[in-house]
Amino acid sequence: MATNLTWHEAAVQKQDYRRKNGHYSGVLWFTGLSGAGKSSIANHLNRLLFEHGIQTYLLDGDNVRHGLNQDLGFSEADRAENIRRIGEVSKLFTDNGSIVLTAFISPYRQDRHRVRSLLAEEEFIEVFVDCPVEECESRDPKGLYKKARAGEISGFTGVDAPYEAPVNPECIVRSDQHSIQACAEQIFQLLIDKKWLNDKEG
Repeated sequence: MATNLTWHEAAVQKQDYRRKNGHYSGVLWFTGLSGAGKSSIANHLNRLLFEHGIQTYLLDGDNVRHGLNQDLGFSEADRAENIRRIGEVSKLFTDNGSIVLTAFISPYRQDRHRVRSLLAEEEFIEVFVDCPVEECESRDPKGLYKKARAGEISGFTGVDAPYEAPVNPECIVRSDQHSIQACAEQIFQLLIDKKWLNDKEG
């Protein structure tokens, strides 16, 4: 890392953006197995927030790998770098007054904790999309479990690579028991309870 750098203080600060937008800003970090429903729930919630006039941005694992992180593979080191970059981007959007929704498997607790540490204490909500691997595999929307079982994909989370479930997440949604809409509405209410949104948003 270069050492001849000086931080340039912005004339418009995070609190200014929040005041303009009329709501808090922070990161909703969706984590869970492939096929658990992270992207679907995050997308539904994003639409719900948009319809209520909330400034948001959605970062999805596959989409980001088409651009910003197209140079990364799926080794443990590349997964860590993938999450590090997303954490930094999420912090930028938070500073810009947005609620950021990120949908990434992010299988390692250490990587998720590193993102949390970038933000203020109340700016990070870990959303564990809890779904048994058997259910995720039965859904297999991208056919990835089938390929992993056939040996066509190695290091696949939930098959031959670990997933470290959150120990104490701020939110747990059980996507095998509730609909996408119900899960999104549960998180929406949490944002009101945590005063990220005003009561009138409900």
